[in-house]
Amino acid sequence: MTYAGTRRIIDVDSHLFELDDFLYSVATPEEAAMLPPMTAQTELPVSLEAIEKARGHLEARRNDPATMKKFEASMFDLRRSPWSRLGAFDPQDRSHALDVLGFEHQYVLATYAFHQIAHVDDPKVLEVGARVHNRAMAGFCANDDRMHAIGYVPLSLGPEVAGRLIDEAFADGVATVMLDPSDPNPEARSFTHPDYDPVWARFAAANVPFVMHIAVDGHYDPVSPSFHNNGRDQVAVGGDAPDSLIGLIGMNYSLEMFLSAMILDGVFERHDGLRCVSMERGASWVPGWLDKLDFVERATRRVAPRERRASEVARERLRVCPFATEPVGKLIEQLGPDMLCFASDYPHPEGSADPIGKFEATMDGIDDASRAAFYAGNIEAFMGLTPTEA
Repeated sequence: MTYAGTRRIIDVDSHLFELDDFLYSVATPEEAAMLPPMTAQTELPVSLEAIEKARGHLEARRNDPATMKKFEASMFDLRRSPWSRLGAFDPQDRSHALDVLGFEHQYVLATYAFHQIAHVDDPKVLEVGARVHNRAMAGFCANDDRMHAIGYVPLSLGPEVAGRLIDEAFADGVATVMLDPSDPNPEARSFTHPDYDPVWARFAAANVPFVMHIAVDGHYDPVSPSFHNNGRDQVAVGGDAPDSLIGLIGMNYSLEMFLSAMILDGVFERHDGLRCVSMERGASWVPGWLDKLDFVERATRRVAPRERRASEVARERLRVCPFATEPVGKLIEQLGPDMLCFASDYPHPEGSADPIGKFEATMDGIDDASRAAFYAGNIEAFMGLTPTEA
């Protein structure tokens, strides 16, 4: 029996824990010379010791079925180094992990390789880094139809460069890309500016949603530094999450503003089929945000009339991955059965030691059809997958 059991599951958010040569293995010599080493980034410190141990663990799994069984049994053991968990960095190992999990599809994002290239100051290095990152992700997922690579394109490079990177990423074989929701330059064009319409048109034409993930936040920080000057030691949250407890409260703010602008500025309606998946920002904020959109629309109806209710556009064009510790049953009752979708976040700790169990514990009273929609149905056609025949 797999972890999924009898459920059909499409896992819309999972990750790699890459080795330190992940990008260099696919880069040209010219590209490699421009890439900063993985250990240079400070967002998520790299443990070379853990990487070396993980290489040994992979070799042991390959050579000893009993060792493999132990790693299969501890896939969700959060005490184990994520590099050493099944399928963390090797494609064949990841395919076996999917056999054990029993998921029909899994969307895969980078961890350290993304941070390796995303925080550089030189736009040319950022462009080259994104290109190599996308090539590496596509290569990792290329030999298993269940795995779908998610790349990265920094919109802050401008619509022309971003457009080229998106075209190259799709040509290389990524399923879609994650984008930054804001530009740290206050004088930059909004991503809803008509100049960016060719970018959004690419996603509509490809029939895939773009991705908004907590790791990509345009260097936006909703917390004033004064909040940290509180006479107390700060608690490090770790992972992709904001680096403080109060930062978790505001982790959806940049996305909320971005999506509101995309709706109120008419971008979704200008591009039939354009849609978005939100990952690792939780879902508890969504009901209140939909109410807020309707409030703004009512308050501005005379000066800014709309053909469609803003909340209707949001419901149609957005899917959201809740955290496993959120009350997903209550959220389904508030939002209806269509907006939420399953994500394991494997092997990141935010996914918890038992994501299915955590979700199920809050879903008393939720009917079978709504559960099936949450685990697979809501995201299947939304991601451009061919629905599986019953």
